[in-house]
Amino acid sequence: MASSRTAAVFESDLLYRSLVWLDVRLASVFALGLPLVLLIWAALRREAALVRLLTIYWKVASLLLVALLLLTDRRPLGYALLVIAPLLIAASLWFWVDLNEELADLPPWRPLPLTLRLWRWSLTVLALLGAGLAATALPCLGGGVALERTLCRAWLEAPQGIHGGVDRVFDFVFGADWTPVVAAFVGYLGLVGYGVGMLQWLVVRLPKQGRVAGEF
Repeated sequence: MASSRTAAVFESDLLYRSLVWLDVRLASVFALGLPLVLLIWAALRREAALVRLLTIYWKVASLLLVALLLLTDRRPLGYALLVIAPLLIAASLWFWVDLNEELADLPPWRPLPLTLRLWRWSLTVLALLGAGLAATALPCLGGGVALERTLCRAWLEAPQGIHGGVDRVFDFVFGADWTPVVAAFVGYLGLVGYGVGMLQWLVVRLPKQGRVAGEF
């Protein structure tokens, strides 16, 4: 009986870890690879509305990088950002009235607008699902012993794996170590900058411009 319960827990943990890694891989494609390709494509085609939308996307999506930096050093705040960042990303893709109108006016059969539309819908669904999955790790905000739970460790694997690669590059280029503490420090600096920018937009730009992208 005990062995069957242990096996069930092991299978449950393995399934959860697989879901987390699936989320990481999908994010690397839809939240990193495709928007970079689309931004370059839109810039080459001189589609101003698409360039503005994708530029705003990258500004908002930078919160994911902050989350990764914090999780590299096992900082509990990173778990909360894994929930907040995808929700902000999904909102940023649809919030702007002027950009939505300009995108709607583009011929739907052209490859670039069609690809962007498909990407926007796909990333919205994935972001909402990803936020829901990350929400299951919110108990990890307690830190300490809670971080030793399987669901907490599963979200640390990708940031710490990326950290290893960055550390080797940093050591080769600069001859210095990119330690988890340094990564967390940079992450906190990025979070402060992000918060200041968001606060400025909420207090100054949003009341004045509303849902018009402007110079966001």
